[in-house]
Order: sequence, then C-alpha cells, then structure tokens
Amino acid sequence: MTKSLYIAEKPSVAREFANALKKNWKREDGYMEAEDSIVTWCVGHLITMSYPEAYDPAYKRWSLETLPFLPKEFKYQVIENVSKQFQIVSRLLNRQDVDMIYICTDSGREGEYIYRLVDQMAGVHDKKRKRVWIDSQTEEEILRGIRDAKDWSEYDNLSASAYLRAKEDYLMGINFSRLLTLKYGSAISGYLRSDRTVLSVGRVMTCVLGMAVRREREIRSFVKTPFYRVLGTFLSQGMSFEAEWRSVAGSRYFETPFLYKDNGFKEKRYAEELADYLSKEPPLTAEIVKVEKKKETKNPPLLYNLAELQNDCSRMFKISPDETLRVVQELYEKKLVTYPRTDARVLSSAVAKEISRNINGLRNFEPAAVFAAEILQTGTYKNIAKTRYVNDKQITDHYAIIPTGQGLGALKSLSSLSFRVYELITRRFLSIFYPPAVYQRYSLELVRLGEHFFAGFKVLVEQGYLKVADVSGGKKPPQKEGEEKDQSQKNVENPEFIRMLGSLKKGMVLDISGFSIREGETSPPKRYTSGSMILAMENAGQLIEDEELRAQIKGSGIGTSATRAEILKKLVNIKYLALNGKTQVITPTLLGEMIFDVVGASIRQLLNPELTASWEKGLTYVAEGTITPEEYMEKLERFVAGRTGNGMRLNNQYQLREYFDAAAQYYPEAVKGR
Repeated sequence: MTKSLYIAEKPSVAREFANALKKNWKREDGYMEAEDSIVTWCVGHLITMSYPEAYDPAYKRWSLETLPFLPKEFKYQVIENVSKQFQIVSRLLNRQDVDMIYICTDSGREGEYIYRLVDQMAGVHDKKRKRVWIDSQTEEEILRGIRDAKDWSEYDNLSASAYLRAKEDYLMGINFSRLLTLKYGSAISGYLRSDRTVLSVGRVMTCVLGMAVRREREIRSFVKTPFYRVLGTFLSQGMSFEAEWRSVAGSRYFETPFLYKDNGFKEKRYAEELADYLSKEPPLTAEIVKVEKKKETKNPPLLYNLAELQNDCSRMFKISPDETLRVVQELYEKKLVTYPRTDARVLSSAVAKEISRNINGLRNFEPAAVFAAEILQTGTYKNIAKTRYVNDKQITDHYAIIPTGQGLGALKSLSSLSFRVYELITRRFLSIFYPPAVYQRYSLELVRLGEHFFAGFKVLVEQGYLKVADVSGGKKPPQKEGEEKDQSQKNVENPEFIRMLGSLKKGMVLDISGFSIREGETSPPKRYTSGSMILAMENAGQLIEDEELRAQIKGSGIGTSATRAEILKKLVNIKYLALNGKTQVITPTLLGEMIFDVVGASIRQLLNPELTASWEKGLTYVAEGTITPEEYMEKLERFVAGRTGNGMRLNNQYQLREYFDAAAQYYPEAVKGR
C-alpha cells in the first residue's frame, strides 16, 4: 500500500495535522505513522547556506584579495544540531511506499524555502508533491488545505524569490561585512580601545540602523524656538471656555515679522502688548462672527496585519515587536487566531462569506460576547463583502489577523499578556461590523477690537464602533507625553456645556473674563519606538501615523512582516541599537553611530530606505513572475561587485576620526578613560 507523507515546519503543527486527519497513529522517533499516512516535521530550518570556506579553504581567512565572493553555484549543508531530524525526514521522503508528499510548512516565503532546501538536500525524485496553504490551524482549515492542495510547481516563483532573498542577504553580508571589517575594523577598535571589531552589515539591518541614527542626529541638531500665544476666556450662561488669538487680515499684526506662524509671537513683549491693548477699552466683550456645526464620522480602522499589531502592542503594552510576534504565534498555534505573518489588513471575499462562524464562536469569549451576539442578531456581517474591509486585490499570501472563533478552551492557559493581545485582535475584528463613530464639531470665531479668536470643540454623538473597540474597560487613556491639558476640551463631555455650545449664534456678544499668555516651544522629532520603527520599515522609511493614509501606500517596505522583528532584535543584540524595555524607545549606541559613519563613507546606498525597499519589491516581482530569477541575480551580483570594488579603492580611514569624535561627545561613559 502506498502512503501519503505530510511534512510540517515544527512538531506542534505536525500534531495538529495528525489530529485533523484522525488516523490510528503509531508514534515513532521523529514522525507518526498510520496505515496509509505518515506525519513528520522539521524543527524550523534543517539546512543552511555553507560558509565560504566550504567552497575553498582559502576563504576562511578574511582577505581583500578574496573579494568579491560571488559563487556560481551555491552550497548548502545540514545544520549540525538538527542533523538527526533531517536524516529521519530524508529517509521518509525517499521511502519507496511514499508516493505523495504534502508540504505543510508555514504558508509563506520562508516556509516554502524551508521545505525546498530539505527536498533539495534529500535528493527527492519521482514523487508527487502538493502544497498545503492554510490561514489557520483549525481542523476545518487544515482539511480544506489538504483537499485544495495544489501541485508544488505552482509555487516555483515564490520558491525562487525565497532562494534569492537568502542569496542576497548572504552575498551582501559576507562581502560587505568582510570588506568593512578589513578596512575599518582596526580604526573602530583603536578608537574604542576594544578587541577586534567585526562589522555586521546587511541589506535591511544597516538601513534600519541608519533610520535610528539619522533620527537621533535630527533631535540633537534641533533648536527649540519659544513662542507666546494669547488666549481669551469667554463667558456664556455661567460657563467659560478659552479661545486662541490668530493673526488674520485686518489684524494689527497681520504678516508682521513679530509673528511665530499665525497664532503666536516670537517675543513675549508683543503678546503682552496685544493682551494690554485688548483689555483697555470697556466693556470687555467680543462678538461671535462665525459659528459652524458640522457632523464628522470616523470609520472603524482596517484589520490588523502584523506591523499594525506590533505597533499597537509596543504602544499599549510596552512590549517589543519580537515579543508581539511570539505571542501572536502562540495564539495561532492554539487555533485562536489566523496566520500572523501577514501584510494584508483586509479579508478575502471567500472568508467574508463564512465570517459568521468566526463571530458565532466569539459569543463564548466573555469580553466580546455581547458584541458578537449583537452583530449576529442585527445581521451587520451580511454586507461586509461590499465594504473596504474585503478586497481580494490587497491580499498576496494571507488575509488579515482575525480570531478564528475556535480554540477558546486554550484561553485558560494563556498569560495575561497573551489574553490581552487576543482581546485586542478580537475587538479590532468585531469593530468592522459596527457603524462609524459620529462627532459634532463646533467651530467658533469671535472678534474683539478687530482681533480674532478661534475655538473648536468635538463632541461624541454616537459611539458606533468605539463601544467595542475600547480595550481600556471604560477607563480614560493616559494623557500622552507633552500633551497639553485643555480645560475647554474637558468640558465637552458636560451636557450643560454642550447645550450652551449649541445655543451660540452669530452676532451674539459674550463677556470676557480676561486674557492670558501661554508660552510654548517647538518640539524636536520623536525618537522611534520599537513599534513605530516597524511601521516605518513597512512604509520604506516613512513614519506615517495616519492609518488610512498608510493603507493607501502601495509597494513593499523594508524587510517583510516575517523578518522585521528579528532584524530589530539583532541590532539590539549586537549593540548597534539600545532598546528601553519600559518605554520601547530606540536609540543608537556609539558603536552603532560609528558603523553608520563607516557605511556612509563607503557603501552609502545601504542606508537608503527607498533603495532597500526596491530590493524587497524586486523579490515580490520574482514571486509574481514579473521578472526572472536570472534578471534579479544579475542585478544583485553587479551591485555587490561594484560596491565592493569601490570600497576597496577608498583610503579614508583617518578622515573618519572627526566623525567618531562628533558622535563620542554624546557617550561619555563609552569613551571614559580613553
């Protein structure tokens, strides 16, 4: 009897496949076997690219004479500490009674690469191979994936892009790290009075380092500018509110050089002069010249992809992107959520048709039970396919991260952090079935002695999706750092104050209790947090905080959803970046700044986010079949050879000393006693 072999990426996933297949399994060493089926597993990567010395012992010694290193055929080897499992998998793949292989590694580029390397190294021939592509580990999804499995050849382009990504990182890492270590390592070691310095350089990690260093230097060079605003306190129906003076046409200060923008002064004396002028002539009143009332709606945000989730978890729970990925991977393996390593923020039309199943399961999740029941009762899920939350064109490999509605028995075993992340995903998901939040915005313009004051108020009229999206349990969110308390804005929640606002009409005259001067100053750019860095990587170096604008951006960013957290973690581990565990704020180290200056003086292109993103886009084109692997490889080899050759011709080590000195003044502990 012939058998089917199912090969998963790790033991836990293999167990889920075995459970779903419902066979009479016999447990063996490294696999499970039944009458007509075998289930086995990798343990992550079993195969890796060989070090240069495997090509020629001469490459073991780092030397400029052996660069650039551009092998025509790449060599691979079994990873030593998992060689036993590879031998087991290899033997199973080549067993004569196995005629069908189901590839069940993670449904993405890296999962494809893991199996293809194993298949290549095991020398598999004359077997049918089918690719299982699933979005969650629920039993129905696993069985659907097996039933709909396509011939593995349909994923050849994805495989090609996976091989190219690895070759790209390998060639850039080896050539550029060796080149810069040989040229500049001793200069850095001498400056820091440390042992031999090995420079670690990569296509993505060096670009991310550059983003952090540039931001830090922008903050250092920023010069704060003080400015002074004039505010009036206006009275109506026993209540008061503040309005801000602005210079408009007709003002005595209009377009004068004394202004800072149009709502303040560069010097306090001009603000005092204006306040005195406005206070002298009785009665102390102002006329309302404009009242605007406008309704605004705020739609539920798009669903989570990994980058958005990592950003929110960094901001709300102060955990690193790496920790977020670990948590959501756990939720995925416990069948609670769908595949986490996704860039999409929408659902597929196929999933939208069956979405009531997910919602129905959430009636058993206490924090969301009321909302899930309400959605099912009102039937708002039925038209979701016609909304912006469903779009097949915006999905490449996987749709957004959503709760499956299953696996809720595992909730008891979750840590409090994992529970909160699951709740966050669930609330974001249920939000899309609710109407927009509706606000009433009031805009007032008042005039006193030809000078204009402006006030704006925003009143929540209908909660809409906000009632399900609130993860704080009704508590008010903490005030953001540097956020100014605004008394008038606080009053917006007072029903009497809202009624007073609604009664104000053009032409009304209000009393003024007085004028005040409020000092402010311009703010430097913010440092990246681990979460905002992930978002900036996703958007090719742009930190775009508006979520709807982010959704409109096309193209690949720096790295992928599967790799960004690991890249950030590596930069911290090799001490190029420092990560504050409590705040998740990222800052460079002195060593990191020195590496930045070395790269800037030798292979500057590695610091360019747009260029780095274009390489990632090229890999996407290979996966889509738009360009051939040969075209990509030719471009890659030309880039590596050209930049390595240019770097070898440079003789600028001594000139870098002034850059090192400029950075070192901000790290007195690092150069103490030097």
